[in-house]
Amino acid sequence: MRIAIASGKGGAGKTCVTASLAAVWDGPLVAVDTDVEAPNLHLFLRPRITEERTAWLDVPLLTPEKCLHCEKCRDICSYKAIAAFAGRISIFPDMCHSCNGCFAVCPSGALTRGKRELGRLLNGSALDGRAGFLMGRTRIGESMTPPLLRQEQARLAELLAAQGGAATPDVLMDAPPGVSCPAVTVAREADVLLLVADPTPFGFHDFRLAHQSLVPLDKRICVVTNRAGATGNADGDAAVRTYCREQGLPHLGELPFDRAAAEQYARGGLVAELSPVWRGRFERLRDALRRLATEKEGGHA
Repeated sequence: MRIAIASGKGGAGKTCVTASLAAVWDGPLVAVDTDVEAPNLHLFLRPRITEERTAWLDVPLLTPEKCLHCEKCRDICSYKAIAAFAGRISIFPDMCHSCNGCFAVCPSGALTRGKRELGRLLNGSALDGRAGFLMGRTRIGESMTPPLLRQEQARLAELLAAQGGAATPDVLMDAPPGVSCPAVTVAREADVLLLVADPTPFGFHDFRLAHQSLVPLDKRICVVTNRAGATGNADGDAAVRTYCREQGLPHLGELPFDRAAAEQYARGGLVAELSPVWRGRFERLRDALRRLATEKEGGHA
């Protein structure tokens, strides 16, 4: 089972939820930080990193003396990574998506494969060896994260396959915030999407956008409200419940607004370890996710 913990905005609490779910998971598990532009799951799980790899993207390099100046490579490039100025071809590697179209149409072999560094992939173990851990981190200045995310998912598949005859671990993925390409790239790989709803006016607006953006993926979507019960925000809590009811979204619970929990999180602590009461909340959320994942196919929210 692969569960992506997502949110419509940064700061809704998805990393807090992911880390505490990992802490109470009572079976084989790999925790994955897919928020590669700003990874922070490691701050809470404190993994022991045992391997680090550089992720590369194939990009075209031009051999000018072989170029026929036919400009077919420029014409096929949808991302404007290849341009022609005064009859000369110029390549902008940072704009390349590695679709390989330019290689396919070049008639003279003037393009060869070079590499652009995307970032790093790090893996190891966390929670005293009870869970595997994987994270990605983009190169400073890298503008595209989906290619790195795809390589991270491939690395995850390698780690799961390496389990051999052992039971395949469940996967908790701390997804990128928002509803843009990185979030959708990760959501596509999940069996279940857990949306963390922030019941403030802005948070509720972004929560609805996230849900509407993810529905076309035809995944099982469920919701947990974070920071529920804040003074003066009863309408926000009610709005989340009403929306979930109207949309047929399983609302798996509410994590209350609690100063002690905020202080625990600010110190880099796991909220599930704050007290038996908090641990019980995340255990119930874990059990609800498992029940949802094992339901018969059909009726996706």
